Amino acid sequence: MTYFRKLGSKIEELIKLFNKNDRWLILLIGDPDALASAMALKRILARRVQAVGLAMVNEISRPDNLAMVRYLQIPIKRLTPPLAAQFDRFALVDSQPHHHPEFSHFNFSVVIDHHPPNAEHPVQADFKEIHPQYGANSTLLTEFLYNMNLKPGKHLSTALLYGIKTDTHSFEHTFHDADIKAFRYLSKSADHNILRKIVRSEFRLEWLRYFSYAFRKMRLLRDGLTVFMGPVDSTDILVILADFFLRVHDITWDMICGVSDKALVVVFRGDGIKDDMGRLAAKLFSDVGSAGGHKAMARAEIPLKN
Repeated sequence: MTYFRKLGSKIEELIKLFNKNDRWLILLIGDPDALASAMALKRILARRVQAVGLAMVNEISRPDNLAMVRYLQIPIKRLTPPLAAQFDRFALVDSQPHHHPEFSHFNFSVVIDHHPPNAEHPVQADFKEIHPQYGANSTLLTEFLYNMNLKPGKHLSTALLYGIKTDTHSFEHTFHDADIKAFRYLSKSADHNILRKIVRSEFRLEWLRYFSYAFRKMRLLRDGLTVFMGPVDSTDILVILADFFLRVHDITWDMICGVSDKALVVVFRGDGIKDDMGRLAAKLFSDVGSAGGHKAMARAEIPLKN
């Protein structure tokens, strides 16, 4: 019995897309699971294509994400039209094309994701691997590396380990047996000193004012909590606050809202027991913007013009 599921036919299907003369750009929404997944796909593409680049559609501002990029030396750039024009083929990890408006400009050759598919927005790609039962997209990429006999180095193992840790909330949220197997497998070669440095980089000093403001603005709704923050410098603060308030006793869900880049952003968090946050986000906002996610966490972005 193999450690991970066998991906023989999938590997063959994927490798057929590679051409020595092609330049590939891997797109993502910058968070730990996506960054790790992009690093892993870059490792798979290495020596099989002419060049590989990584580009994100958002700005990274969370201290732990910045620490991850810094300590693990991730060569990520902000997506721009001039950058995209330098590449022939495009891949998407830890997202689907309908998750962000900037993705709509691309015809993707590869899509690897663990978020639930949307029947109204079916994924169109030459190769797609979508497994919503997995807790982290990093697990999917770890399986591909394992099946291709590509042993991840210290930095890649650390990135994938952190991706699994963050998206499963250290296995407190929904996860799959494969997530545990991948975590155990990667732990042997990861740099745990670097991992501790990344994990401990949680807050910026200037963000503390947002906590004070959120305490004044929060509204309790039975066992839930909502906060409208108004304009924020970064939507990352909405994620941090949503995670923070869910730690309060008797709070089983929260919705933290803010305005950034001409859009209303709503971050949903739940205990994963009673309510389905992904379904709630879609029900409330899918008709005016992009919305969806998992049972325990979701997000909606609505252009202010809507």
